[in-house]
Amino acid sequence: MECKVTSFMEDLNSLKIENLQKWFNDDSKIWIPPAKEIQGGSRILALFRAIFRKYENIEWNASEIFDLGKGRFFYETVSVGHLKGKGSYRNNICTVVAFAENGKIKLLSDYFKDTTAF
Repeated sequence: MECKVTSFMEDLNSLKIENLQKWFNDDSKIWIPPAKEIQGGSRILALFRAIFRKYENIEWNASEIFDLGKGRFFYETVSVGHLKGKGSYRNNICTVVAFAENGKIKLLSDYFKDTTAF
């Protein structure tokens, strides 16, 4: 199942919404601060569109993927890029993700080391 995390991160790094569509459905929930938790594939994809627009470029490098059992994982990420009009961006993130049996993301929640950029 670790490959699901890796595959999701590859699709995220593509910065293409069409690559992310396969990961979410109406039951999916995501919480990426400072936004509130949202549910539903179309709303989640809209959030990613908004996130991508904030950056000239951004990349997430996941490491240390821990299997928590029952389709749940915890992983560390370093995100680096350039915020439009604000310069360089770098942050450490911890993520909890749960996959449904069908491979869709049931829940994804990020925890940021530094929130001053937001």
